[in-house]
Amino acid sequence: MLQSPAGGNAPHDGLRPARLTIGIISAGRVGTALGAALERAEHVVVGCSAVSAASRRRAERWLPETAVLPIDEVAARAELLLLTVPDSELAGLVAGLAATNAVRANTIVAHASGANGVGILAPLAAQGCITLAIHPAMTFAGTDEDVDRLRGTCFGITAADEIGYAIAQSLVLEIGGEPFRVREDARALYHAAVAHGSNHVVTVLLDAVEGLRAALSGQELLGQELVGDAPGGLAERIIAPLARAALDNALQRGQAALTGPVARGDAAAVRRHLQALAEVNPELAQAYRANSWRTAQRAQAPEEVLEVLMEAGQS
Repeated sequence: MLQSPAGGNAPHDGLRPARLTIGIISAGRVGTALGAALERAEHVVVGCSAVSAASRRRAERWLPETAVLPIDEVAARAELLLLTVPDSELAGLVAGLAATNAVRANTIVAHASGANGVGILAPLAAQGCITLAIHPAMTFAGTDEDVDRLRGTCFGITAADEIGYAIAQSLVLEIGGEPFRVREDARALYHAAVAHGSNHVVTVLLDAVEGLRAALSGQELLGQELVGDAPGGLAERIIAPLARAALDNALQRGQAALTGPVARGDAAAVRRHLQALAEVNPELAQAYRANSWRTAQRAQAPEEVLEVLMEAGQS
């Protein structure tokens, strides 16, 4: 069971974990989603920091009962302090909290950075805090779905010892997530993999949408233009079921899911693709070439395909 490190909020029936008072720095997309999810598990978010107008709106929307406070006051009230600032700001925040002794000893301090482990929290660990890295492998859009998606999301956790791992695991399980351990020295590789599998998928899909819009522009059906610039149009409807099927196939079948002209060794088709994309946007053609090269390596494509791709890289 997760026991309150400050000694309060004991379990009511001997089975339920202790309820923690939680502070969040800051009320961004990740922080508010985690806070709302933990409140669903009957913890209490007693304070959050929110500097920008957007952060204040998020706090009002997802944490309406939570006071918006200065950072030191948030830290002072918390048994569990969540640090959900951007990665580039995390080290500075930790240094500031340690320099001002803002965090009480035995406070659980957890950050949500994928790339960092607990090493970055060392100044707070030296002051007696229990330090954790708890990263949800999920993308956040600032919508209601963010909180719902946390149920079933995998969380990469890193801790300094088995007690820390037990606490991190308990927190993740309480909100319906699936915890898994990531070694301290593997955090950067772990984060690179999940970023590659999420951020770059968005780029590839938006590139595909751009190409489809160009291919279908000017066509009409029943007097209505088929392709516009706003999301949710025909181009998106074309690519959505195809992309979902490709994703499912890749996760279920692995390498056998590769299809298309590169995997088939159709060098002539690849050449035509590159020429057509270059007429729309040379950067689209280069992105296609880079992804095709990696696909060719995975599929062990014939030499003819590699030659076409090399020629395109030299032009």
